[in-house]
Amino acid sequence: MEDTEFPAETPGVGQPRPQSLVLAFFGNHVLDEGGRCVYSGSIIDVLGRVGVGEQAVRSTLTRMVGRGLLRRQRQGRRMYFGLTGQAERILHDGSRRIWHDGAVNEDWDGVWTLLGFSLPDSWQRQRHDLRSRLIWYGFGALYSGLWIAPGRVDVSGVIAELGLADRVKVFHASADEATTDVERMIRESWDLAAIAARYTAFDQRWTALEATEGHLGDPVATRLLLVTEWLGVIRTDPRLPVRHLPPAWPARPAQETFRRIATRTHEPARRLARELLDTVPEAPDDGTGARGTGA
Repeated sequence: MEDTEFPAETPGVGQPRPQSLVLAFFGNHVLDEGGRCVYSGSIIDVLGRVGVGEQAVRSTLTRMVGRGLLRRQRQGRRMYFGLTGQAERILHDGSRRIWHDGAVNEDWDGVWTLLGFSLPDSWQRQRHDLRSRLIWYGFGALYSGLWIAPGRVDVSGVIAELGLADRVKVFHASADEATTDVERMIRESWDLAAIAARYTAFDQRWTALEATEGHLGDPVATRLLLVTEWLGVIRTDPRLPVRHLPPAWPARPAQETFRRIATRTHEPARRLARELLDTVPEAPDDGTGARGTGA
């Protein structure tokens, strides 16, 4: 399941995966448009602006249809792509992480979510899928079969989806700080240096870009890369309580940089996208899973 979400990518190092860019594209320009589908040529055009070739885009769209993230809709001789319910849930979750939760956890109430599991040794794929999803939801490994996350984290849907309800137990609890060194527990359960480095790299890269290109170039391409890279950063951040983190935690300045550039590019990107994108309303399902008109 981890391939259906935004992968953890190091900002400024290499090119984000085409699937991450496609999801960010739909999140930027389709998610809030009320059931629209986008012409494949428009998607190819926009991703070409960030260096992704046509064949890579076409193969990515095909894979995403196969994974249940996109659906096809033919209209005349053109093929359009729209979001599935699964993709909408992923994008709404990413939007919440960006705009509502934020990168700095200052309102933590002292509650932790503990998740214990016991899987047979032969269940390597299930173990990998569970751990990948737990990381996305902010969990770190306290022990091999006991994971912990700050706050009250609802993972019931993930557990049901993976078919592990009989193998997983979830609790909510607070630490006894008289006998538990919370800062040490955090250092042992999460790689704080790696999380901080991702924020610092993002902040340095985009601050430098903003300084050298005051107009930030193509607003659609800039915003697409910005959102994709930021999601790659926050995906691996469990939003640990700031009072238990090292001083001068770099999440805050990185978030300020992200939101400043996102605000600057929002309206220009929206205007340009209206010119670039060929979209059509989502067609009703005919009962066979096919959509659209024409052959």
